[in-house]
Amino acid sequence: MAVQPTLHPPKHILALLKPWAQLLLSRWKHTSKTTRLAATLAFTISIISSAYGGRQWLKKRSVEMARGQRLLRRNSGLRGKDGSRTIFVPYRSSTARVTIYPTKPMTFDAHRRLFLNPPRAARLGDGQLQVPPPNTKPGLNIAFIHQFLSLLSIMIPHWNSKESGLLVSQGAFLLLRTYLSLVVTRLDGEIVRDLVSGNGKGFLWGILKWCSIGAFASYTNATIKFLQSKVAIAFRTRLTRYIHDLYLNDNLNYYKLLNLDGGIGQGADQFICNDLTLFTASAASLYSSLGKPLVDLCVFNYQLFRSLGPLALTGLMANYIVTATALRRLSPPFGKLKAVEGRREGDFRGLHARLIANAEEVAFYGGADMEKVFLDKGFKDLKGWMEGIYRIKIRYNMLEDFVLKYSWSAFGYLVTSLPVFLPEWGGLGGASELSLQAEQFTRAHGRMKEFITNKRLMLSLADAGGRMMYSIKDLSELAGYTSRVYTLISTLHRVHANGYYPQRGTSPELFSLADIQGTLHKGFPGIRLENVPVVAPALFPRPGDPLIDSLSFVLRPGDHLLISGPNGIGKSAIARLLAGLWPVYRGLVSRPRNAGADGIMFLPQRPYLNIGTLRDQVIYPHSEMDMREAGRDDGWLQNVLDDVRLGYLPGREGGWDARKEWKDVLSGGEKQRMAMARLLYHEPAFGVVDEGTSAVSTDVEGLLYECTKQRGITLVTISTRASLKRHHAFHLSLGGDVTVKDDDDEDDGCSTAWTFGRIGSAEDRVGVKKELAELRRRLDLASGWETRRKEVVQELERVWVRGNDAVESELKPPIYGEDGGEEKEGGGGEDEMVSELVPKETVSPEEEVPDEERLKEVPLEADLAEEE
Repeated sequence: MAVQPTLHPPKHILALLKPWAQLLLSRWKHTSKTTRLAATLAFTISIISSAYGGRQWLKKRSVEMARGQRLLRRNSGLRGKDGSRTIFVPYRSSTARVTIYPTKPMTFDAHRRLFLNPPRAARLGDGQLQVPPPNTKPGLNIAFIHQFLSLLSIMIPHWNSKESGLLVSQGAFLLLRTYLSLVVTRLDGEIVRDLVSGNGKGFLWGILKWCSIGAFASYTNATIKFLQSKVAIAFRTRLTRYIHDLYLNDNLNYYKLLNLDGGIGQGADQFICNDLTLFTASAASLYSSLGKPLVDLCVFNYQLFRSLGPLALTGLMANYIVTATALRRLSPPFGKLKAVEGRREGDFRGLHARLIANAEEVAFYGGADMEKVFLDKGFKDLKGWMEGIYRIKIRYNMLEDFVLKYSWSAFGYLVTSLPVFLPEWGGLGGASELSLQAEQFTRAHGRMKEFITNKRLMLSLADAGGRMMYSIKDLSELAGYTSRVYTLISTLHRVHANGYYPQRGTSPELFSLADIQGTLHKGFPGIRLENVPVVAPALFPRPGDPLIDSLSFVLRPGDHLLISGPNGIGKSAIARLLAGLWPVYRGLVSRPRNAGADGIMFLPQRPYLNIGTLRDQVIYPHSEMDMREAGRDDGWLQNVLDDVRLGYLPGREGGWDARKEWKDVLSGGEKQRMAMARLLYHEPAFGVVDEGTSAVSTDVEGLLYECTKQRGITLVTISTRASLKRHHAFHLSLGGDVTVKDDDDEDDGCSTAWTFGRIGSAEDRVGVKKELAELRRRLDLASGWETRRKEVVQELERVWVRGNDAVESELKPPIYGEDGGEEKEGGGGEDEMVSELVPKETVSPEEEVPDEERLKEVPLEADLAEEE
């Protein structure tokens, strides 16, 4: 008898809506006219308001898109009252608005104890100079737990954050996948049972359910991977913004981290770009690689306990413990290996970055071969280390695969056979086996279903256990990445808090970062140095190198100062002290508070050009948003460029919004004039110019200085050009060595002598006269040097030989010509050639002094020694 279909065709949609329409119409008829009028009016007003609101939204959206395109093109943004910054980034065919909120100082203060004062149980402090100390090996230990939890407090700042929502969503999908795995396990057994028993209808229905569940499971797996990538990006965003706020701030941590602290090696680029990415990806995968297997282990163990009994569960738990213990003991130190690999990757990357930054200098010297040697050596070290890691992984992977795949599979077959061979110990499967002993056919089908179900559970359980065991290696690698990122953030916190202290029970080194006793005062309407030693700092904890023992002077607005002296004597060090780049070890340094307008601005020796537009080069470090807020426009910038003789740049380069690699486009003189244009744009009260016009001609140099002074900028110029004196009122001259003695009259080294005075004063004229007298004295000694040079040349021309009687005698010079002696056969070819090439009247011994004539223009080391 054919089976009649039980499903009815769906009714037409109008038939479904007809009862509701009739109900609405009946109620409308029973309402009053006032109610109808009010409802019609409300409906009309809602339509009009919705249309007007939609139109306003579209208009606002178009305006925002146009503003986003304009700000994106000009590399600018918007600043909020709370310190947030809104930037626009390209997204598809339009722009996307991104708001960045700065990290609050209170957050840094709260996290400082986690990175600078870790608990003693974590064994990260113990009076060490570096946090974490070098002897802390990355691995699965208490230190790793503290480091990871400290970073987790940054990645997930509060329970209602975006990251928390992503983790909760990912957890829900992980639980859903576990439930689907159970459903698939039961369904697999049913399909095999129906196939063996010949139940075609049940078999086809099982296949249909299998495909339906498979489609939903595929969506679940894809969503889990998507959420994992979103979590990784969210973690990286949090950490990157946190590090950037701690790295780039008014405390100049980006400079001090590399030049003063040195706790992370060459630089932070490898940590931020590579190690941070690996850490966030590994941390995001940790949630699914540990959470999902843990849930699977609990659920599948419970199901197997019901199916196979307590003996199977006991064997499974014993198998987990033995396997985990063995793999843990035999596992190599992957955390330490990954940390060292990351450091060597950073060193190799630093070599390439160094070559890129100095490509022109290397090309001038022709040093490609030497640079290639350095790069090959760095890559060879990295390659050798990575090959060693791979060799270690081969042995461990062989052991891991054998244990987790084959030995666990064999153990699974033993466990699933318990209901068949030991039905009393087989749980529900054993009870079913005992109840079906009389029915051979039904018992075979039941065995098949239970075996397939238990096998699928065992496979899922083995997969979960395998992922748990594999995660031991992943955890070790995560420990290495965690140690690298934790080291970066802890070092940044130390630089930010100036947390340099000597080891417990020791005193700080003189002029080390733990021996800073001076003061940098910002808010003085001028520049003042009081008994300030100028010391070139060394990396912590080494002591610095004193350059000037004690420097004191005061500058008021209008007191233009020229600082001069030989190279390497410490002229630029004064600018670094004023800028706060170098610490003030003793004394007092006072300067204006603000950097820029109405404050102080510094122009370094090498002009810096950023990657923005031409407008950005003039207004740096301002953005276009800052320029607009200051009430200035492109016309103002054009006047500034005209003052520094760069008015042709906008027309030549394609306008103010042109983007180019400006360090390659502009010449050396144009770069220095661009730096002077920045000084004129910001109009600070004081401008410190360090060799800012060395590549500019003398006439243009004078125009630049006069234009700067006309704008009311007090100049502090560091230069070796004596011609700049006419543009300044005071002169600080550095030169000469003075022996410094302590209280016990013991020699304590040398420092640089200095003189400070007004240009054109009596003291200045006396100094010029002394300098002229010293030059005349040296010129008077020139005749004596010339006589001594001739004596040295004659002495070098004489040749002494030792005879048979061990007596030295002078060897006379050879005589060439017809009277030079008898010619021997076969032996006069060389003499004949010389006599043919050299005229006879020029080969006499008295006139043959070609070396002496050439040496007259060459200074000898003996002359220099005599002069000294």
